[in-house]
Amino acid sequence: MATHEDIRYKVRQWSEARKHVVLYDDASSSLLDVASAKMLRISWPNVNAFEEKIHPETKGTYLVLLFDNGAQIALVEPGGVAFAPSTVNSGPVDNMPPVTCLGDFLTLKARIDHYLYEHPDDPPRECLNLVMICIAILDGARAVGFDVADMERELETALSEFEKKKG
Repeated sequence: MATHEDIRYKVRQWSEARKHVVLYDDASSSLLDVASAKMLRISWPNVNAFEEKIHPETKGTYLVLLFDNGAQIALVEPGGVAFAPSTVNSGPVDNMPPVTCLGDFLTLKARIDHYLYEHPDDPPRECLNLVMICIAILDGARAVGFDVADMERELETALSEFEKKKG
């Protein structure tokens, strides 16, 4: 069984080779998800398992950290810090991926904004589904320890705009 020091070493090694995706600061035990510029502090005593895997499609190595509370994150390329979305507030959502990252949120939020502001007279119904996926992404991110309050405010603004346009 890997010790916390072994796991820290693997995280350090993995992130050093992929600084364009995730940065790791050992002094603060923090991961910086590069795409979102969001920090995630790792409580090493709460990490109870670690897996190093090979992605079946890209053949690249990724790391999975499992925590005492049942949460898990993966360090993946190109996504960064990946996690399971949470449908606690969104309910079931069509086309929900089983694993996501904050970069996915940013991509979907850009699509939502495009629909709302480039096609203001009639944003498609798909826009609401994208909002619900974004809610699940942010809930999943919060569940693993990210502070996403600013992203939630942006999404609330978009949802309000959608509701105005759709009545």
